[in-house]
Amino acid sequence: MDHPPPGRFRTIEDFRAHWCGLDEERELDCDLEIRAGGPMADPLVVTGADGGERTIGNRFTVHPMEGWDGTPEGGPTDDTLRRWRRFGESGAKLIWGGEAYAVQPDGRANPNQLHLNPDPSVDNAANLDRLLSTLRAAHLEHHGSTDDLLVGLQLTHSGRFSRPDGPSMIPRIAELNPVLSMKYGLDASVHVLTDGELREISDRMVEAACLAADVGFDFVDVKCCHGYLLHELLGAHTRSGDHGGCFENRTRLFRDTVKAIRSERPGLMIGCRVSITDTYPMFRREGDAIGHPKDVAENTPWRHGFGVNAMDPTLSDFTESQAFLELCRDLGIFMANLTIGSPYYCPHLQRPAAYPPSDGYLPPRDPLCEVQRHLKTVRTIKALVPGLPLVGSGWSYLQQWIPFIAQHEIRSGMVDSVGLGRSMLSYPTMPADVIAGRELQRKFLCRTFSDCTTAPRNGMISGCYPLDEHYKKLPQAVELKVLRKEASRA
Repeated sequence: MDHPPPGRFRTIEDFRAHWCGLDEERELDCDLEIRAGGPMADPLVVTGADGGERTIGNRFTVHPMEGWDGTPEGGPTDDTLRRWRRFGESGAKLIWGGEAYAVQPDGRANPNQLHLNPDPSVDNAANLDRLLSTLRAAHLEHHGSTDDLLVGLQLTHSGRFSRPDGPSMIPRIAELNPVLSMKYGLDASVHVLTDGELREISDRMVEAACLAADVGFDFVDVKCCHGYLLHELLGAHTRSGDHGGCFENRTRLFRDTVKAIRSERPGLMIGCRVSITDTYPMFRREGDAIGHPKDVAENTPWRHGFGVNAMDPTLSDFTESQAFLELCRDLGIFMANLTIGSPYYCPHLQRPAAYPPSDGYLPPRDPLCEVQRHLKTVRTIKALVPGLPLVGSGWSYLQQWIPFIAQHEIRSGMVDSVGLGRSMLSYPTMPADVIAGRELQRKFLCRTFSDCTTAPRNGMISGCYPLDEHYKKLPQAVELKVLRKEASRA
């Protein structure tokens, strides 16, 4: 890759010069020094379900992930519990779901995803309790108190990207999308969910939320991101019926689900992780393997996206994004977790990386530009929808410079919490080290090799194979090296 990754810069001054040079509007900057107890250690006060205040102890968030390592029945394995234990040890005070929890078996993104199992012989509550108690016990042991710790469960249905039985997609889609159908080889016979089926999925979300509340989770996340079902519904302009077409219809399932959860468990807080802007699907270009929006001109106006410019769907339009987050605020959503696009059809944007996953493409520009797009998106939303606390995404690619830029954005009031995903797999205690003012352990910094994505795309459990000794010792680590070499030659 021609673009210098962040790890090549030896000083914050050198990195800052490169970082600021990529910003055409010259809006973004970073702090030059990190001290113990700085802005990342500041508590964040949010509104609880009863209208009272809840305090989150610092400004770090752990994003939810799919580990591909649950049992076929939907419960946690030792690998799953290890990951949740490490999240508890991290020092982050907001755990945004910890895991993407499928609300029914056909909505799993992989056969080993944690899920709500309708089989009465499966104790779903005990499975969730093991996760939550493991995380909280680890946090208490390492950080002394859980009083200012907020833990949620992310509720999901994978929709178009459902793979409940193996590596092959078994899509359950909101509307036909000709470009994604071409990308994934789907034809017109693919199953489009009926309005009745959507309502049944909403019922399962409410059931899972009630279970989470009864187990002791502080909140649930009604997931609307990354191309999964509720995100696809937000952009379902061509769908007919009660859940497509106009904005009111496209937000109906989300709205009804949130209201039903509120009615059933009024003491449970509700959040939303949402792909607040999207982009046209990207394809691997022949000749140089760089990602590009194939046939975009032939498919405009674009009628299948959310938060995009219909006449140029590579650009954002925040009109409906603002309307959706105002709706969230009116519904009593305590916080929105903002992300962009999907790891399936625009991974360079959704999770900027130095190296693409095995089924990906080379980034079309310096990945730091995509990090900047994440930051500017949150800044824009912060101005458009004041009063709604926001978690930002896209930070992992910054590597050792995460705290310098994160501190600047927090101190400037541009974001309320910094969400970390992939970097938590290789270096889960980064939040604790930053807050204590300790020097970062560079050997554990995520270098965005994308093995944590390549592994599940090829049927293996997800983890940091290059840096985590637990995964280095697995036989899959050898397979991944081969896959990476093959991908680099393709």
